[in-house]
Amino acid sequence: MYKTIIVEDEHHLREALSLLLEIAAPQQIQIIGQAANASDAIKLIDDLKPDLVFMDIMLQSGTGFDVLNLITHKSFHLIFTTAYEEHAVRAFKYNAIDYLLKPIDADELKTSIERIDNRRERFELETQLQHFTTHIKKMPERIVLPTQEAMHVIKINDIIRCETSGSYTTFYLTEGKKIIVSKALKHYEEMLLAPQFLRIHQSHLININCISSYSRDGRVQMVDKISIPISRAHKEAFFKLMRD
Repeated sequence: MYKTIIVEDEHHLREALSLLLEIAAPQQIQIIGQAANASDAIKLIDDLKPDLVFMDIMLQSGTGFDVLNLITHKSFHLIFTTAYEEHAVRAFKYNAIDYLLKPIDADELKTSIERIDNRRERFELETQLQHFTTHIKKMPERIVLPTQEAMHVIKINDIIRCETSGSYTTFYLTEGKKIIVSKALKHYEEMLLAPQFLRIHQSHLININCISSYSRDGRVQMVDKISIPISRAHKEAFFKLMRD
């Protein structure tokens, strides 16, 4: 069971999240404290040393980032709660920081808790947040890929291609490396954008800078010697990008 603190500046949203947690994960969550402002959140986290924190970004007298910079206890799982803002959400994804969009959906909440259950160790918050603050300001050069064993910080230019299988995606990297993550390809397609990355098949997203050749009949040869078919639905976009 995770000792849990909710940091949220609106009373009705704190109560709504508490109720959702009771419904979605009654055997996994024990709420030990709630805070509406930054100073109360800092004291609660340092005093009670939770296993899990739900952190609103905009708080009374500060932000969630202020809290995270000032606390001394940082060994916990973190899930941000936020209103939708495309650039910020993309930065969360790049850095594998969990987040839930308001209003919070019960199924998405349950999925976030299940992801925590599958992790063997807690993430280094300081490292993740340092990457986050860099990436929120500009298009990142790296992406964080979470596995059960570790958080892998990968240069985007080192990604040759991504291949999906069900709810898993395999990243094929330069120097023959590969990393398997438990997220579908669509999640990463929203981050690895054209013109550098292109979906050429339901199962394949490729780095066009890593193409060694392509044929008119619709196959792409990558620098790792793998030949990938271009699906009919993606041929027009692929050849247009190559012409441009």
